[in-house]
This record gives sequence, C-alpha cells and structure tokens, in this order.
Amino acid sequence: MRPRSVEEYVGQHHLLAEGKPLRQALLAGRAHSMLLWGPPGTGKTTLAELIARYTNAHVERISAVTSGVKEIRQAIEQAKAVAQSRGQRTLLFVDEVHRFNKSQQDAFLPFIEDGTVIFIGATTENPSFEVNNALLSRCRVYLIKRLDEAELCTILNQALADEDRGLGKRQLQLPQELAQAMARFCDGDARKALNLLELMADMVADGATLDADMFNEVAGHRAASYDKGGDEFYDLISAVHKSVRGSSPDGALYWYCRILTAGGDPLQVARRLLAIASEDIGNADPNAMTVALNAWDCFHRVGPAEGERAIAQALVYLASAPKSNAVYLAFKEGKRLAAETCDQAVPMHLRNAPTKLMAELGHGAGYRYAHDEAGAFAAGENYFPPSLSDTRLYHPSNRGFEKRIQEKLAQLDMLNQQSSERRYD
Repeated sequence: MRPRSVEEYVGQHHLLAEGKPLRQALLAGRAHSMLLWGPPGTGKTTLAELIARYTNAHVERISAVTSGVKEIRQAIEQAKAVAQSRGQRTLLFVDEVHRFNKSQQDAFLPFIEDGTVIFIGATTENPSFEVNNALLSRCRVYLIKRLDEAELCTILNQALADEDRGLGKRQLQLPQELAQAMARFCDGDARKALNLLELMADMVADGATLDADMFNEVAGHRAASYDKGGDEFYDLISAVHKSVRGSSPDGALYWYCRILTAGGDPLQVARRLLAIASEDIGNADPNAMTVALNAWDCFHRVGPAEGERAIAQALVYLASAPKSNAVYLAFKEGKRLAAETCDQAVPMHLRNAPTKLMAELGHGAGYRYAHDEAGAFAAGENYFPPSLSDTRLYHPSNRGFEKRIQEKLAQLDMLNQQSSERRYD
C-alpha cells in the first residue's frame, strides 16, 4: 500500500500541500540532499521513494542497522557506475542514519559534495544530537510529523478499498468507530495500523465485518512510546520538569506516571527533582532538596513498589512549593564574573595566614572576625576585590522562606550603609 504518487501520500501537509516548496520541487523532478526526522511509520521511506520516482533517479538503499563502511562504498561505486553507463542520478537512501558513527557518517560527505549521490537520511532521533555537523550542514532537515487520527483512518480505508494492492477484493467492512479506535491505538504509526488490519483480515472470511473483539485479540497490550536516551525520554522528563516549575502537581504526576507506564526508571525522575530543588525552588523552600533526597533514599530502602510513591510525594511537594531561581541566576552570574575577573588578587585581609611569615607579609591583616562584632556581622566589610566591591549577585525573591532572606539582607545592607556613612563622616 506504499503510495505511488504525491496525490496518494497521506499526511505531512506542512511539506506536501499545494504550493509547498518540497511538493513543487518534487513535481518538477528536482531533488536535494535531506534528512527526514520523525517517528516510525509516518512515511519517511515512502517520501524518499516518491522523490526517487519523480526525479527518475536510481535508488540505492542502506540501513545503518545492518551496514557499515563496506556497504557505503559499494553503494557509492554503484552510483558512479550508473552515472557512467546510463547518465542517471542516484538517490542514496540511508535508514536509521543516526546509528552510524562519526567516521561512517563522514564517509558520505565527499560524494554529497561532488553530486555523486542525492543523500536522503531517515532518523527517529533528533539530528541536532545524532548527526555530525558536517553532514547536517549539507542536508536540509524536514520534520515528519505523527499522522493524526483522520489520516490513519484514511490509510485504513484505502487498504480496504484497493483491489490491486490491498484488501478490496475481499469486501471487508471496518466500522468507523473501530477505525478510530485503531488509529488512537497506533499513535500516528501507519505501518502498525496496516499490520493490525492485515492480522484482523486473516481471522475472517470474505465479506465479514471486523469488530472490536478481533481488534483486542490482535492488538495486545499497548506499549507506551518511550526510548531510553532518545527524544521521547527527554521530552517526558522535560514535561515533568516544566510541570513542577509551573507549580502543577497534577501535570507533574501525569508525566511521571507516563514514564513509569513506559517502563522508565523512576530514579531518573528522582535525579531531576534534585536539580529542580536548586534550580527552580532554591531558598524559597530550602526543605525541597531534603524532601527530594529522602524520596531517593526511600526508593533504595523499600524498593520500587513503595519507592515510586515516595518519589510521587516529593514530586507533589516540589510542584506545590514556592518558586525562585534567584540562586540559579546568582550562581550563573557568579561564574561569568569569575571568568572575566580571574586575574583579580584576593585582598590581603581575606587571605589565609597559616605561618608567621605569611602573617608578617600582611596576610589576614585587618580582617574582622564576624563573631566578635555586634550581631555577628562586620558591617562595612568588603569581601570582593576592591574593583568589585559593589557587586551584588544574589537577589532573593519575596516568595516563601526567601522573603525572610530578602528582609535579612536588606537589614544588613542598611547596617553596611550606616557603617559607610560613619567612615565618611
């Protein structure tokens, strides 16, 4: 049921609708090297085949799962031979291109550059992370989106109606409600949908009506979309983080449960909670880090069954806690400032003086021991190099416990100001 023309192709309207540049180039027989990035079963290979058909190109196919540099060289030699004997261009389609290592990806570069091949790579992983910059710069990246419910229903109905390549001669009936249920189950994957349809068709005689019981029998348990270390993994973790940052305990719990449903490691979430505690909550609720650590420890002590719930408890606590990124911003600014002023000497009064000689050289001279001062605060003391004496990195918010810190620092600022005025007088 692979489409033979752009009119038969279902989905990807953002690329192939009337007037879109890729459609115009395809119909005009023009092609360029590209990367097709999208989930499985969404039409990446089909689109490559259509491009080859419309450009009248010879096709060489390689799968990174089963191929290496040897197969790459063979495909290139074949492309050269076709160009010499038939004057025909070669479209080199590389499936799962992200599975090739750097040297294997580099092997394509000179032949893309000199026009030996039109390179089309298909990947389910983000090319920004998985494809070399040199190869990425020579290709245009097209995002291939998941097929929606209506598009999958269209594909199923086409397969039922097509008498040459589909099931049309069998006169099978697929109720619309069942087609929609199948589409939801397949989550944008046309290949999965067609496979399920074929399995159901094998169970019945010609002219039968397919029903929900057959679908449940062939479908089995729905596997949640999740690829440890892949885009889906990072998307789900990101959704957890942003839900907590946005103070949505319900959203955070949902995405956490999505990870668990897919068989993900709950400790991945526990680790992220520790990062959230310092990045997004900070001193607005210093207890957040303790809660996150305790949840992690609880998981190790009691095991997954109870430990997953402990992580859920921490997740809800952090999502409900007051938020402040003041420490995060202060630390970031501190690193930037330190890098720019790393040649500034430590003032003598802040230097260590562990030996008599160092004390004689002035190390530590004039240092005011805070505990000997009123309120254990040496008002007016400078803890920066002289040129940076007015630097302020930490700006606490007025939320949660950090409001008390804000008030305390304001009080200390007042004491510093009074000390400066007395020295000036």
